[in-house]
Amino acid sequence: MKHLDAINVFLNKILVILGGIAVMALMLLATGNVVLRIFGMPYRGAYEIVSFLGAVVIAFALGFTQKRKGHIVVDILTDHFPKKVQDVIETIADIVIMVFFGIVCWQIYIWGIKIIESREVSETLKIPFYPFVFAVATGFAMLSFTAFVDFLKKMFREEA
Repeated sequence: MKHLDAINVFLNKILVILGGIAVMALMLLATGNVVLRIFGMPYRGAYEIVSFLGAVVIAFALGFTQKRKGHIVVDILTDHFPKKVQDVIETIADIVIMVFFGIVCWQIYIWGIKIIESREVSETLKIPFYPFVFAVATGFAMLSFTAFVDFLKKMFREEA
């Protein structure tokens, strides 16, 4: 179990670092575009690249945020339940997250394959955007994997 958790932590750290790099690139591109727009020469396709990078940033942070329990939780009602009931609810939530976002990952992956087969490219820059689609699928896969590891920890009574 410890090895699986170590793999989970390692992969989530890699994705968060790559997401941080994407945030920096996004900020530099957006800021540079604003500055150059003042001089009447904005980047062509900046909006496309910023959108692609934004999707990567969000997707790559999903698993890390799940690991840190940083997602929004509405627990007004569940706080009043006994600890065992809260644990059951959390376990059910892990299963739902694991299954639902596993399906989301799978469907995004299928969509990426269709984009490759159709040779679809972005509208302005005419670049293939399937790598960004696969990056988003990877983010959802890590979210699902993190929920799976959390579920296993609860089943084996380890601290999640």
